[in-house]
Amino acid sequence: MKVILIGDSGHARVIADNVISNGDTVVARLDDKYKELDKKEDCWYGPSSSVHQLIEQEQAKVIVAIGANAIRRKIVDKLNLSDEHYATIIHKDALVSPSAKLGLGTVVMPGVIVNAAAKIGAHVILNTRLVIEHDCFIGDYAHVSPGAMITGGVTVGEGVHIGAGATVIPTKTIGAWSTIGAGSVVIDDIKEQSTAVGVPARVIKTAEQTLSTANRKV
Repeated sequence: MKVILIGDSGHARVIADNVISNGDTVVARLDDKYKELDKKEDCWYGPSSSVHQLIEQEQAKVIVAIGANAIRRKIVDKLNLSDEHYATIIHKDALVSPSAKLGLGTVVMPGVIVNAAAKIGAHVILNTRLVIEHDCFIGDYAHVSPGAMITGGVTVGEGVHIGAGATVIPTKTIGAWSTIGAGSVVIDDIKEQSTAVGVPARVIKTAEQTLSTANRKV
């Protein structure tokens, strides 16, 4: 398979290694820091708008290789590609249950374990050596960081970022676009657009608090 990466920073380099580990080829690294399309050593470099040309020219699939969830969603919306143009990348050293389902545009890093009946959305990052246990649901554009443990029956909403080494105990729900700090242990449901840290995890910021702070600055 030929792959076009949207983004050319550290996270994109990690995804490129994933692609290569599977015997596939990165044929383009597109980023708006490049002003013109140019080919160097069998790889295209250019602005993200070049993706439409290169999909047809190279017969390639696309991965949005951006670590920030909101930016990744914004780029997917801007590119407006049909689902068929996106790849799903699973590192050869990851273990994914045959009964698990993974969305398009999702990347599974080395050492990841995804267990039975887990459902992973589109454009999700499952980072190095994390565990997604049975019957979990991970929403679109989520990013689960290295070493995290998502135990059975957990629901993780769209755009959630779970920090490195965090643990979520069984059947809990983390609302959309929330952030769980590194090393935290989630033992209660977390409302959407919240930030929670600590052992056990406590909410330190909510959407309402963020809006209130913004209003005071106006």
